[in-house]
Amino acid sequence: MSETGTTAKTAETAETAETADTGKTVKCVVWDLDHTVWDGVLLEDGRVTVRPGVADAIRTLDERGILHSIASRNDHAAAMARLEELGLAEYFLHPQINWGAKSASVRSVAEALNIGLDTIAFIDDQPFERDEVSFALPQVRCLDAAELPGLTRLPELMPRFATDDSRRRREMYRADQVRKDAEERFDGAQDEFLARLGMRFEIAPAGEPDLQRAEELTVRTNQLNTTGVTYSYEELDAFRTSDRHLLLTASLTDRYGPYGTIGLALVEKGEEDWHLRLLLMSCRVMSRGVGTVLINHVKRLARDAGARLIADFVPTDRNRMMYVSFKFNGFEEISREDGRVRFAADLSSIPPDPAYLDVRAAG
Repeated sequence: MSETGTTAKTAETAETAETADTGKTVKCVVWDLDHTVWDGVLLEDGRVTVRPGVADAIRTLDERGILHSIASRNDHAAAMARLEELGLAEYFLHPQINWGAKSASVRSVAEALNIGLDTIAFIDDQPFERDEVSFALPQVRCLDAAELPGLTRLPELMPRFATDDSRRRREMYRADQVRKDAEERFDGAQDEFLARLGMRFEIAPAGEPDLQRAEELTVRTNQLNTTGVTYSYEELDAFRTSDRHLLLTASLTDRYGPYGTIGLALVEKGEEDWHLRLLLMSCRVMSRGVGTVLINHVKRLARDAGARLIADFVPTDRNRMMYVSFKFNGFEEISREDGRVRFAADLSSIPPDPAYLDVRAAG
């Protein structure tokens, strides 16, 4: 098998794309309301009804792990009240219901969810609104509300697998918001707040049931990803069963509930060198310090095996943080070639895991 796998592909970055990449997985659908989610105009008819097929589409995509939000020119209180009455309000995260530009609302949704603009699809019945968003945010897919009957069949809205984490994604994002609100209210040092979360971080060799989520992580994670490479289920299974590779998954839970499987590490084990081919973490755990814990776990395994640890980094416009993480965690750059940076880790002194984390590691 090649260094990056037979079907591995480098993920494209969001902010440099000139137009929306229709082959890229959509993470969030942002909906207009009038003549899109419902028939009619709410301010003219307070009893507007949902358009045929819309509720089913929202629920189907939610089951696939695709999030939903709103960008609508409307009265916020009236629109949310009607969505509550229709049983749909719970599906929409960070709804932007105001009188501003739709592009500003879409951007606000992306920032609130911490996802790339190139992973958003915007649906509106008005050509003017779609054109305004397309001009201001060319990375965003803009869909005519007339296309709604075929929405759930669009390839970019059909992830290969629907995992347990996919089905719980909306709830996990809502829990994240509760955590953020609690942290903003907390008057004290961050470590004190983290200690109150009761976090349990588990690292283990990937099992066969983990592979669907592992593939999903390589496809969805762009910011905290050392190489931007994607791996298929079949490639990951080959790594999992190979004596020459170590495939690790990481999961996190706290008092507010599970974050799910949020980390992945792929190590190629040589006689003298261990090679960290891929390290990624979900952006939802960026501030929890678990990336360093996973790195240090791999460093300890390499040290105990008497090996040197080498790591790859392929720079993109979105993963600068991973370069900083390598430098912060005692990796020294040893080469640059063909757009790939190679690091060597200092294994002489590996710090203990933070006291606020209950770390349970195997393998």
